[in-house]
Amino acid sequence: MTLKIGVIGTGAIGQEHIHRIKNVLSGAEVVAVTDINKEHAAEVVKVENLNAKVYESGDELIKSPDVDAVLVTSWGPAHEESVLAAIDAGKYVFCEKPLATTADGCMRIVDAEVKYGKRLVQVGFMRHYDKGYNQLKDIIDSNNIGQPLIVHCAHHAPEVDDKYTTDMAITDTVIHEIDILRWLLDDDYVSVQVLYPRKTKYALSHLQDPQIVLMETKKGIRIDVEAFVNCRYGYDIKCEVVGETGIALLPEPGSVLMRSEAKKSVEILMDWKKRFKDAYDIEIQGFIDSVNSDKLTGPSAWDGYAAAVTADACVKAQETLEIVPVTMKTRPEFYNRL
Repeated sequence: MTLKIGVIGTGAIGQEHIHRIKNVLSGAEVVAVTDINKEHAAEVVKVENLNAKVYESGDELIKSPDVDAVLVTSWGPAHEESVLAAIDAGKYVFCEKPLATTADGCMRIVDAEVKYGKRLVQVGFMRHYDKGYNQLKDIIDSNNIGQPLIVHCAHHAPEVDDKYTTDMAITDTVIHEIDILRWLLDDDYVSVQVLYPRKTKYALSHLQDPQIVLMETKKGIRIDVEAFVNCRYGYDIKCEVVGETGIALLPEPGSVLMRSEAKKSVEILMDWKKRFKDAYDIEIQGFIDSVNSDKLTGPSAWDGYAAAVTADACVKAQETLEIVPVTMKTRPEFYNRL
């Protein structure tokens, strides 16, 4: 069976997913696209040599009988409407993060999915599919380092543009750590705090950079995440889990060791898309395979909600510089059965 996919949003990430479905993955084809810029959507169809129709709106695309499943890769504020429409149509939907721009919006999606009675939503948290994070989770789950006590993380990027604001360090950057650490530790957060160290001279006046995000989980695990988005030297993701009997570190991406100019060195990536390219491939292939088997297995709408609640608390902590509690609603039994 070839899954017929419609893509809402043909910007950078949308076009990348279209390209990988067309040229890298198996079991699916893109048959429909739409974008707020219809001319650009048509150009993507042409460039990618797709046998696809350009629809006037996401709603029209979702309702089309020619579309089996939907990829939502539009800008964040439009995600909630598209995901709710896909649930209403009874169609599987993959939504890039954020699931919605507010925790309340995410909860509306959770409620709609629970009411429908079948899991239809997968959220685009690609780190679940990164080989290094999966190796790290295997170590934790097998109790090879004992119970986790402390986690140290870093999320470094070489630079950001002038549209990047202080709160985006949470909503666009640390959101990935917020999600993946819940998964790694099988735990939820109870409180967060944000600290501002000395500001780098490379950050524009409206941006506080770097930042340190402190989180505590229900099990009492303490987490620190260093977000530094003007570090200049490269795109660098680190995670170290300190356990009762050992320490586990996220593996570095494979790189050739060079000896040159009286130095021994390895290359550091500058582009986040290259760092997680394989994870994106595995993620979208997993979504295709799950839909074709009629059972989703990736990050759920509840995961999207949990990340949003925690991010909201972190943004409040940025503003107050105080410890802020993370208060989540009760997880529906619907998701406990998955």
